[in-house]
Amino acid sequence: MPASLPGHLLIQAGNRGAVGSELCTHPRSYLISFHHSGAHVIQQTSVMKTILAAYSGVLKGTGSSILSALQNRPLAFWPCQSKMEKHLQVISVLQWVISFLALGAACTVLLIYMFWTDCWLIAALYTAWLIVDWNTPKQGGRRSSWVRSWTVWTYFRDYFPIRLIKTHDLLPSRNYIFGYHPHGIFSFGAFCNFGTEATGFSKKFPGIKPSLATLAGNFRMPVLRDYLMSGGICPVNRNSIDYLLSCNGIGNAVVIVVGGAAESLHCAPGMNCVTLKNRKGFVRLALQKGSDLVPVYSFGENDAYKQVIFEEGTSWRYMQKKLQKILGFAPCLFHGCGLFFGNSWGIVPYSKPITTIVGEPITVPKIENPTEEMVDLYHSMYVKSLQCLFDKFKTRFGLKESDILHIQ
Repeated sequence: MPASLPGHLLIQAGNRGAVGSELCTHPRSYLISFHHSGAHVIQQTSVMKTILAAYSGVLKGTGSSILSALQNRPLAFWPCQSKMEKHLQVISVLQWVISFLALGAACTVLLIYMFWTDCWLIAALYTAWLIVDWNTPKQGGRRSSWVRSWTVWTYFRDYFPIRLIKTHDLLPSRNYIFGYHPHGIFSFGAFCNFGTEATGFSKKFPGIKPSLATLAGNFRMPVLRDYLMSGGICPVNRNSIDYLLSCNGIGNAVVIVVGGAAESLHCAPGMNCVTLKNRKGFVRLALQKGSDLVPVYSFGENDAYKQVIFEEGTSWRYMQKKLQKILGFAPCLFHGCGLFFGNSWGIVPYSKPITTIVGEPITVPKIENPTEEMVDLYHSMYVKSLQCLFDKFKTRFGLKESDILHIQ
C-alpha cells in the first residue's frame, strides 16, 4: 500500500501475467476507501469480499473478472452518479443566473477592452456586425432549435424540477398572447418552458412557436443578445410584439410576464400575489391583433428565492421603485442557498418544484381601435379565467383550499 494512500486499498487490474489475458483488456484501478462509520464499514467489507472472490476465481480460471464482479454489485455501490447529476443540475442553473446577471456587462467591458489590444480588429468586426444586426430582435429574432434543445436545459429542468401542464389544445391557425404569472425573481418557469424545449412545449402544443418577452435593454448587450435570441426570446416592446403577431404568420405565442418588475418586489415563498389590476396594455394589444389570450400560472415560482420585502412608505421601498423606473427592473434583496452547502446563503435557487399550468384560451376578436369598455370587458374575463385556473389546481400543488390569489 503506498504511503500516500493511508486507509485505502488500491487494486490494479493491468498486465499481470498470472492474472490472465482478460484482465489485460481492463487496465483499471479500483480505489476502495475504508470509512470508520458502521454502515460504510459493512458496505466496504462486502465490496472487498466481492473483489477478492473475483480475483481468486480469475487466478483459478473459474471467474470472469474483477470489473464484471463490481458491475454486478447493487447500484448502492455507485453513489457518484446521482451526485454528479446533482452537480450538473446546479451548474446548469447557476450558469443561467450568472449569464442573466453579468454576461451582458462583462462582454461589454471585454469588447471595449479589446479595442486597446492586439485583438482590436475582432472587436471592430463584431461591433460593425452588431450595428448591422441591431434591429433583428425587433423582427422575430434568430431562434435556434439546436440551442433550445441543449442537454443543459434538461439538467436545468430537473434541478427544481419544472413541469409544463397542458389543459386545452391551441389551434396553430391562431396567434396567442400568454400572460405568465407570477414573475418571481428570475421567472425560471417561464424561461424553461418557453425559452427551451426541456419540458417539451413543441410536442405538447404542435404548430405553436413560443416567444418569451423580456427587458429590451438586454438586447443592447453584446453576446447576451445573441444568447437570448437563440432561445426565441424577444424584447417586450411594441415593435417586437407587433412583428410577431402581424408579420410572422400564424401559430405564434408571445409570452408576457404581465406583472413585470413591480411584481418581483412582492414575491416570496408562500405568497400568491400578482400585479394585474391596472395592467391592460396586453389586452388592448390582443384586441388590436385579434390574438387569443391565454392565462398561465406557475405554482412554486415564488419559492425559488427568499426575499426581504420592505414595507410601503419606507425609504428602502422608495429607493427600489426609483431604481425600477431608471433601470427598468427592480433591484431585489434576495438570497437562495450556497453552492457547496445547502444551509448557507448564495445565489443558487432553492430546488423547489415549479409547475406551470397553461389555461384555456380566451377567443378575442380583432378590433383595430377598441374602446375602453371593450378593453375592460376582456380584461375582466382574463382575470376571472386566471382565478379559476389558480383555484382549480392549487390543492394539487401544496396549497390549501382556503388560499386565494391576491390581485393588485
